[in-house]
Amino acid sequence: MAMQVCSSAQLMCSFGMAPSALMVLPVNMVMTSNQPAANIMDNKPMVNIMPFGMCTSMANPTVAAATAAAMGVLTPMPCIPNTTAPWVPGVPTVLIGNQPAVDNTCKLMCMWAGVIQVVMPGQMTHMVP
Repeated sequence: MAMQVCSSAQLMCSFGMAPSALMVLPVNMVMTSNQPAANIMDNKPMVNIMPFGMCTSMANPTVAAATAAAMGVLTPMPCIPNTTAPWVPGVPTVLIGNQPAVDNTCKLMCMWAGVIQVVMPGQMTHMVP
């Protein structure tokens, strides 16, 4: 079984240069290991998903512009996550605030072509089926 994800989980983006922490607001009032539990709608940039240091994706307009200005040499720029879709696939057997829970196998897509995944779920005691 997979581990349930909660606030303070460590995330990594495939185009980011540093890990980031998931921020889950306690609005659903569901806790796991004394941390707010995440559902698939905890995907808001700069609210739930914090920057991953520098971005290296050419799909990011700021990276593309900086790279063009540097005569084609890849020039990373500060990461500003752009996540619009929910976490997938979610855990449909566990609902948190009427939405499926997030486990450590879920992925989140960034509009700049990055795949955000859970590196450490934030707690190690609760599993979800």
